[in-house]
Amino acid sequence: MFIRSERLFLRPGWPEDWAELLALIDDESVVRNLARAPWPYSPADARAFASQPQARRHPHFFVTLPGATGARLIGCVGLTDQDGGAELGYWIARQHWGRGYATEAVRAVLALAPTLGHRRLGAHHFLDNPASGRVLTKAGFVPTGDVRPRFSLARRGAAPSAAYVLHLAAPVNGGSEGGDAGDSIEVMRAA
Repeated sequence: MFIRSERLFLRPGWPEDWAELLALIDDESVVRNLARAPWPYSPADARAFASQPQARRHPHFFVTLPGATGARLIGCVGLTDQDGGAELGYWIARQHWGRGYATEAVRAVLALAPTLGHRRLGAHHFLDNPASGRVLTKAGFVPTGDVRPRFSLARRGAAPSAAYVLHLAAPVNGGSEGGDAGDSIEVMRAA
């Protein structure tokens, strides 16, 4: 499954992506904001993540930025199974922060989520990462008011985390479009 948004192209990871992935995520300021990624992040971790199979209802995508010389990897976004529900997760490499790429990638996945059968998504961010909370709010998530310790593999322990929720509408026009007015999202499936 592939998603094209206004500036980004979201695609599955391929095993040969491991080195580019490692070069971007080998940054403690990125990894410490993730729950499931270890620190230090090793070549074996990158190989395992890039080779991960896609789950039908919980896909994950490499976020790429198309350009004249190809599409550069800039981060990841996806859905995971969390206690029978779906949870959104994402990261963008530090050199691409502050340009709206996280919000655009999140909105692209949100446009797809109803076609996968999701009607509610959860998300969290560590309190010392308020920028992630702003991304979630811009994408339509609402804080639940629930703040509790959440384990982070990179931090080797729990840190306070705020919970968010988003109730999704049924897909419109077969689920091929979504997001705010003016946003164009196209979902493509491999034959």
